[in-house]
Amino acid sequence: MAFSDLLDTLGGVGRFQIVYTALLLGPCGLLACHTFLQNFTAASPSHHCRQPANNTEPTTNGSEAWLRAAIPLNQHGVPEPCLRYIEPQWNLLKLNASSHGVATEGCKDGWVYDRSIFPSTIVMEWDLVCESRTLRDLAQSIYMSGVLVGAALFGSLADRLGRKAPLVWSYLQLAVSGAATAYVGSFSSYCVFRFLVGMTFSGIILNSLSLVVEWMPTRGRTVAGVLLGFSFTLGQLVLAGVAYLIRPWRWLQFAVSAPFLIFFLYSWWLPESSRWLLLHGKAQQAVQNLRKVAKINGRKAEGERLTMAVVSSYVQDEFASVCTSNSMLDLFRTPAIRKVTCCLMVHLALRAGEMAQRLTSNHRGCVNKLTVACCTCNSSCGQMDSQARTHMRTRTNIAPKLEHCHGFSNSVAYYGLAMDLQKFGFSIHLVQALFGIIDIPAMLVATTTMIYVGRRITVSSFLVLAGLMVIANMFVPEDLQTLRTVQAALGKGCLASSFICLYLFTGELYPTEIRQMGMGFASVNARVGGLVAPLITVLGEISPVLPPVSFGATSVLAGMVVTCFLTETLNVPLVETIAAMERRVKEGHSKRVTAQKTEEISLQQLGASPLKETV
Repeated sequence: MAFSDLLDTLGGVGRFQIVYTALLLGPCGLLACHTFLQNFTAASPSHHCRQPANNTEPTTNGSEAWLRAAIPLNQHGVPEPCLRYIEPQWNLLKLNASSHGVATEGCKDGWVYDRSIFPSTIVMEWDLVCESRTLRDLAQSIYMSGVLVGAALFGSLADRLGRKAPLVWSYLQLAVSGAATAYVGSFSSYCVFRFLVGMTFSGIILNSLSLVVEWMPTRGRTVAGVLLGFSFTLGQLVLAGVAYLIRPWRWLQFAVSAPFLIFFLYSWWLPESSRWLLLHGKAQQAVQNLRKVAKINGRKAEGERLTMAVVSSYVQDEFASVCTSNSMLDLFRTPAIRKVTCCLMVHLALRAGEMAQRLTSNHRGCVNKLTVACCTCNSSCGQMDSQARTHMRTRTNIAPKLEHCHGFSNSVAYYGLAMDLQKFGFSIHLVQALFGIIDIPAMLVATTTMIYVGRRITVSSFLVLAGLMVIANMFVPEDLQTLRTVQAALGKGCLASSFICLYLFTGELYPTEIRQMGMGFASVNARVGGLVAPLITVLGEISPVLPPVSFGATSVLAGMVVTCFLTETLNVPLVETIAAMERRVKEGHSKRVTAQKTEEISLQQLGASPLKETV
């Protein structure tokens, strides 16, 4: 008998599992608000140079006359955001006047911002424009660096200290650092607290998923795991609504951080995973938690009869030979675990990370920021300057492209799509909501296929489909912008589904003994792999076909790795220890060998049939 059988005895998917899952998924939803928060708190409005302080002309910074006289226009007739005339050219107010050869300078006295949509953002407050515009993206990259560090830190701590302690601490850290971000007075302090907020992403997501799947019986595990993805999608919709109602960046930052103090307070009620407690010799506390579960599920009588001896009868075989002091080497020490780890490394490392997209889109000279998850580099592109960015703001007929998409995979394309919404030229609040809604149909498909088909086919299908879409996009003419937009929308949903399927699949593949360590290692590997992605985009200098072919082919290869080498976990009880997993793999191999021998004996008997002898 397995631990999942014990959960079925105590009510299966009962009231406790439903309430427990809901309490864990709520914070995961609001966590999406912090991930995509800079779409609003770091929005960059239109701007131009401020009037010099010593100017005595009776005009204001916003007057049309002053703008015409003091700010040069680019070739599209739009005021330059980063240049002004050294001296106001009042003669330009006359008809047919020319500004050819007039000396210009940078905005030495600061900028004037359009505050009609956003009354304040970090861009306005710390002037993160023109020469300092890269600092805006640096802040998001620092947040993602925190996600990487948090995955490495909380992944190993959760297997040593339990799932609950790192989760509770992550709630508190996010509440404090998130609220502190709303009160900082400098950009450097802002980046420090954003890094601390980013660390909590992995601490909350990974531990929440582990607690959900470890308290859920086998038959309810798929739906519970996929609900994590739906909560993340719902969080994007919540962000669109909250950001629409609360425009000042400091109040918005505080509004999405304060609820985590409530999550921190009620998280003390959440019981620790009994699987982890039993693995670490805390059987008495495990029994107490199981009795609490039985009582909430309306199985009080079964809970009262529950003793350590009864629990041992369920889990004695599973929890034998457990090692309570694990290290990262356990991910490679035994054959079965090593195969899982290496496959996930290949799967995730073939796909670029979020930071690679941000760095490449800023430094490869890409003026078309309407790319799906990356930059679209033309041979004639130079370093992106103010004129190019102004030009792109006027090109509302450009649809997202997929040519140089970094892997078109979870780690890059998903975040690449969702972290630069302002460049689409529409209402940023509407685009944020639409990007959340797009995920819902694809996740419904993923849920259905994971329940009735399995994890391997679902994950590999989404990856192969994404890779083929990247390659196919090379053959779509650039004037078919509608088709490109449809491809972008389908790809976004495909990536969101693959994202959550992979989280659930990884949690099921690793045993409880090292589950958090394995999931944390996979998360770190996905982000480190993104650092290599810009090297692949360099191939575009040789031939524009090489980057999309490389990224598309690697996505297809990742799908084949999943299909060929990873074990199906549909309706399979979670493995508790490394030794138990090795036994399961060996038993499965023995059964296949036995079946093959049986088939060979049957064929031999058929070959010696009387019919053959007669002939």
